[in-house]
Amino acid sequence: MRPNLVLGGDAAAQGPAARKSESGEPLLFLKNLINAPSPSGYEEPAARVWMERTRRFATIRTDVHGNVIGIINPAARLKVMLAGHIDEIGYQVKSVDPSGFLYIWPIGGVDPGLVPGQRVMINNKVLGVVGHRPSYGQGATSYSWIAAFSNMWIDIGATSKAEALSLVNIGDPVVNAAGFEVLRGSRVIGRGFDDRVGSFAVSECLRLLSQKKPAVGVYGVATVQEELGLRGARTSTFGIDPAIGIAIDVTHSTDVPGRDAWLSGEVKLGAGPVIARGPNVNHRLFALILKTAKEEGIPHQVVAEPWPTGTDANVMQITRAGVATALISIPNRYMHSSVEMVDVEDLNNVARLVSAVISRLGEGVDLRPYGEPEAGVGEQRRE
Repeated sequence: MRPNLVLGGDAAAQGPAARKSESGEPLLFLKNLINAPSPSGYEEPAARVWMERTRRFATIRTDVHGNVIGIINPAARLKVMLAGHIDEIGYQVKSVDPSGFLYIWPIGGVDPGLVPGQRVMINNKVLGVVGHRPSYGQGATSYSWIAAFSNMWIDIGATSKAEALSLVNIGDPVVNAAGFEVLRGSRVIGRGFDDRVGSFAVSECLRLLSQKKPAVGVYGVATVQEELGLRGARTSTFGIDPAIGIAIDVTHSTDVPGRDAWLSGEVKLGAGPVIARGPNVNHRLFALILKTAKEEGIPHQVVAEPWPTGTDANVMQITRAGVATALISIPNRYMHSSVEMVDVEDLNNVARLVSAVISRLGEGVDLRPYGEPEAGVGEQRRE
């Protein structure tokens, strides 16, 4: 029997009645978001799911790049931006041979060793399977043939190039055909949790904050093309010009065989939001997030990030004159594979934490590392 999963921020903390009334819609939203194919540059299906849900409690606008922005309290002077990217890794049809086989190239960081034998969906309408050069009879190192896209193709059952091109077009997007499923307890599996679960959490934060009436302006963004170089976050941050930016992404869970937590940091599924600390994170904002998590009783984890991260937080921090940036992540097993795994309790707790942090912000907050400098020789203190 499948468990009664609870998704929906405050409902998770308010007991059975709230859970019964609120758990269904967020879970359905998450399922629809995961099942919508959205490789980088082709995000429209997932973006429309996000937009239709989020417009119920936030003002929606979009930009020419495809970012979708949900806004609460737009009149406020201080702007806080939340970013969760809506795109996923995938493939693109590059060519079709005379026999009707499709040749593909990756979109984003795809591990070619995980691709052969996968069921795939082309342009959200044509099912296919990834074939590859057979390994038998190729010698001891034969498996090296598999891990190259030049040795793979998609078989859609067509018998000729003409038949194949009547069904698909050059440039069509392709994703793995693995949908959302409940595995056990609060753990769910599906394709592209990186980072639709982050964009889910951004929408949930907006929903919670719409009930709390924050003192600051909140701009929740479902960003595009993160997997191709953080492109949507760069343009949306420039357009919004926030003082504070919080990226919500996924991070590798290290509670699996073969991962050394002593080297990578200890990150467990179901143990709460992962709060990053390092040069990509404003120290005062990090301290506020950590204090909020402790005072609100929200389980959390801390990881060291000694370099600029490969997340939207990277470009948010250095856009325009700079942004006070934080990174909060959701533990994720098997990232960038055809089936990833997360715990929905982590999604709930990320939404609770980020909305609680924003509720504590006022327009006078100063997140400069050294605060207001003292007047020096020959200077006058500003009034």
